[in-house]
Amino acid sequence: MKMHSTSEPSFPQLPPLSRRRLLQLGMLGTAGCGLSLSQLLAAEHEAGQYGIRATADNCIMLFLDGGPSHLDMWDMKPQAPDGIRGEFKPISTSLPGYQMSEHLPRMAQLAHRSTVVRSMHHSVNNSHGAAVYTALTGVDRGEVGGLASATDHPHMGPVLAKLRPTPPNVLSHVHLPYITQEGAGNPPQPGFFAGFMGRSYDPLFVLKDPNAPDFKVPELTLETDVSAARLAQRRSLFSTLGSQLPLRKGESGPVEMTAMQDRAMDLLSSEASQRAFRLNEESDADRERYGRNIYGQSTLLARRLIEAGTRVVTVSWAPDANATWDTHGSNFQNLKTTLLPQLDAACSSLVTDLDSRGLLDRTIVAVFGDFGRTPRINANNGGRDHWNFCYSLQLFGGGFRQGQIYGTSDETGAFPASSPLIPGDILSTMYYALGIPPLHEVYDQLHRPNRVVPSGEVQHELLA
Repeated sequence: MKMHSTSEPSFPQLPPLSRRRLLQLGMLGTAGCGLSLSQLLAAEHEAGQYGIRATADNCIMLFLDGGPSHLDMWDMKPQAPDGIRGEFKPISTSLPGYQMSEHLPRMAQLAHRSTVVRSMHHSVNNSHGAAVYTALTGVDRGEVGGLASATDHPHMGPVLAKLRPTPPNVLSHVHLPYITQEGAGNPPQPGFFAGFMGRSYDPLFVLKDPNAPDFKVPELTLETDVSAARLAQRRSLFSTLGSQLPLRKGESGPVEMTAMQDRAMDLLSSEASQRAFRLNEESDADRERYGRNIYGQSTLLARRLIEAGTRVVTVSWAPDANATWDTHGSNFQNLKTTLLPQLDAACSSLVTDLDSRGLLDRTIVAVFGDFGRTPRINANNGGRDHWNFCYSLQLFGGGFRQGQIYGTSDETGAFPASSPLIPGDILSTMYYALGIPPLHEVYDQLHRPNRVVPSGEVQHELLA
């Protein structure tokens, strides 16, 4: 088991920009990505000033919405008193001296490829929405703000779409398979959207079951009576109309509409982006390996999107906050029969496949939720309640240190005992690995500056 270092490593400066790179940046700056050449050069210059050399190009978030039980997954306490330790047995992992839940056997054999953090915490214990917002943006405003708003801080996907744009015919960031609601029938949770960056930076939401026999994304498919030539004519018409729309001070609607139309036209003409959704090209054995359920097939789709050039994919593992990982009741029953076997199959297959395809080194796979569960088991058929004071997460690839267990919790898993971290620390480190200084500023639609990560610091000990 590797211990984390206390010394900060030095990072080489970015190489000088070549004429070819300048031309590429110029093309990207005019491709409807919302980023000018001067802005992108400024971002790269700032990264050079910080000594950043990106170790990752892409990110997949397996977001266990509702609060996964750290005590029954990553940070088991077999010596804790009855009523705390739970009913699962710890098993050895591929990392000597570290144990995980018996219901994560495949992930346990990949522990040597990951960093596990066991000392996470933040201030939100009641509102799932507020906790999700903290976990995904680094903005910790306590229990305030449980629903999505146009003034929210943006998710990582929109920020990377702005600062590390993909080519115009490639999906920049995709969210699947649910826009998770705060509760069944309630509005969406915050943290998954572009927020103050504007709707044109929202992800493509794929809200269909990839495990369904008839799965397809009609939004990316031309109607049978629309030819490529006709599509080009429509694009020219949209462009002409868009240029004639009046733009008043403080109004961004026309600009956003034009940007969304441009993106839609690019994707309708992109064979690579459309092909990523053809899961029927995968063998039956590979689909079974990921798990023939909505989350397993969403994770398989995430891999295919990364292969097609997508920068960020978020898999939100719940239709609403109370549906899956929010195990107030029947915690052990739900974990062992459904949640952990599904996660084990999907995550282990994803990491193994990315590795075999040479993509893991440049792709961060982040497995985390909005908080953990209480040490004390309740009387609701063996449930655990919300617990924000200490929880765990796991990170693979993209420059994160392999075979590291970072931080510790106390004897009951109630509070960090060493090296406590907050969500902003993790996000800052992920951005850093992706080549974005967390102190860099992104602007809202009134051109007001906001730090990429409002609070938190890069944790160099987590990186190789």
